[in-house]
Amino acid sequence: MNDRNRDVTTPVRHPAWSGRARRWLGIVAFVGAVLVGRSSLADHYRVPTGSMRPTVHEGDHVLVNKAAYGLRLPQSHIYLAEFGGPARGDVVVFDSPETGEVLLKRVVAVPGDLVEVRKGRVVLNGETVPVDVAGGGAVEKLDGVRHDLDLSRGGGPDVGPVKVPPGRYLLLGDNRGNSHDGRFFGFVERSAILGRAIGVFLRDGVPTWLPL
Repeated sequence: MNDRNRDVTTPVRHPAWSGRARRWLGIVAFVGAVLVGRSSLADHYRVPTGSMRPTVHEGDHVLVNKAAYGLRLPQSHIYLAEFGGPARGDVVVFDSPETGEVLLKRVVAVPGDLVEVRKGRVVLNGETVPVDVAGGGAVEKLDGVRHDLDLSRGGGPDVGPVKVPPGRYLLLGDNRGNSHDGRFFGFVERSAILGRAIGVFLRDGVPTWLPL
């Protein structure tokens, strides 16, 4: 046998170990993608109270687009890219300025707006937002977004007129007389708004789809 050939070593392969490594790498990649996606792209939220009735009920499960207003670093409030800001009428999830818990409310005023709330009715830049009252119900038309209001427990506290500061938003519940919202904890920073709620997908344990 040629001496040169004796020095050539054939590598020992372990197909079982290589297969396990590939499987584990696949699992790690999948889990990582889910975590990044839930943090930065989409998530779901279970509504704990009735402050958004009749639009959203307590116990509803809501799908949230976390990339609606920009892309963030996972598990942070730092934007990598910002899109258009929250608009009047959007239903959003956000970190409470008081407790840090995640809440669900509607955007009623954006930076630069002069806003006041009287008996549950919103006045924007000197004009009262239209509310149609019929058959015991009420429908508010906020920048073209029509949504139901619950005024059965009154309109809650009055505020304003006050100008919304740059980078902040006034958020209210649709159940105006039974909502702990921006009339209590003040304006909410854009960075605290985690995403836009786009629909209810589970109500009373029954799959459904109710766009918001």
